[in-house]
Amino acid sequence: MIPCGCGHRLLLSLSGVLKIVMYSAQLLDHFENPRNAGEVASPDASAELENPACGDVLRLTLRMEGDRVSEIRFLAQGCVAAVGCGSAVTELVLGKSLAEARAVSREQVVAAVGGLPVESGHASHLAVDALRVLLKDLPG
Repeated sequence: MIPCGCGHRLLLSLSGVLKIVMYSAQLLDHFENPRNAGEVASPDASAELENPACGDVLRLTLRMEGDRVSEIRFLAQGCVAAVGCGSAVTELVLGKSLAEARAVSREQVVAAVGGLPVESGHASHLAVDALRVLLKDLPG
C-alpha cells in the first residue's frame, strides 16, 4: 500500500495492476490514531475472530460495570479498514448498556468510519461479528 497524501491509497495487485482505493478521512483517522487499542486487564468477556478469506484478525475485550460497558479494547491484525472498524466499534459500544451494545449495526460502524470502499466491506462485518460473539454470553 502506497500513501499518496490525498486520502487515497494505491494498491499494487498480484497481477501488477495499480488500483486506487479511496478511504475516508474518518477511517484514516481511526487507522492512524486508533481509539481503545490494547486489551482490557481481567476482562468480563473476550472474543477473537478471523476472516478466513483475507486473514484479518480482530480481538475484543471488555469490562462491564453494572449493565454498562465501562471499558472495551481491541487488537487488530489486518488492513486499514479492519483496524479502523475495530477502533470505531469500541467507540460505538463504550458506555452503552448491554442492550444498546447488542443493537450496534454494521451500518453504524460503516457510518462511524465515513464509509468503506466495496473492497473493504469485510472489515465492518468482522467488527460486528466479533462484537456479537463478545456479547453473546454476558447476562442481560
